[in-house]
Amino acid sequence: MKLDREVILETALGLLDEVGMDKLSTRLLAERLGVQQPALYWHFRNKRALLDAMNSELLRRAHKRQLPLPDESWETFLRENARSFRRALLARRDGARLHAGTEPDPGDLEMVEAQLAAVVDRGVPATQAMTLLIALGRYTVGCVLEEQAAPPDAEARQQALDASAASRPLLAEAFASYREAGPDAMFDIGVDLMIEGAKARLEKIEAAGASPAPRRKSSRRPSPPSSA
Repeated sequence: MKLDREVILETALGLLDEVGMDKLSTRLLAERLGVQQPALYWHFRNKRALLDAMNSELLRRAHKRQLPLPDESWETFLRENARSFRRALLARRDGARLHAGTEPDPGDLEMVEAQLAAVVDRGVPATQAMTLLIALGRYTVGCVLEEQAAPPDAEARQQALDASAASRPLLAEAFASYREAGPDAMFDIGVDLMIEGAKARLEKIEAAGASPAPRRKSSRRPSPPSSA
């Protein structure tokens, strides 16, 4: 088998699904590939570089809504972008742990610029657009971390907690609503709260007389990379 970046990343992502982040190592990866461990460093200078590349590959494969559809509002785009990001992280075991702490590849910056331009084109100032993108991204990673960290006895623990809350009417009502909604709906509720809050803040700024963000011509928007 020819050892190249694509083969290494494919094997590494499969190994992640199999053993999880705690047991993933370059030694185990080299064994799975049938090579000596130093052979990996011709392609990735260290384990951190390998994890960064694995994250980029995960997102390239599974994150399908990185740019808005024609005539899509910035609010709708950011909702769909967050949902797509969450699905991508959930597609792999410990996907959120893999993503947390990674650095974007310089080649990924063109997509980040295109996303930022898409939101600015729709009337959000650049600094506020970046703040909102970062906040939504961190919220998404946190939600998936919680979902993927659920212990094997999570259901039994939830039942015990619900039983203890039964004598506390406010908690009982809140817990029942939370359980009924499920993680998908609860995630969407959190995203809506952040977007609606951002929209309200923008409206307040505009009402105070601040100039709205200039809309950029689409011809100036950077083109996304071909792998997006």
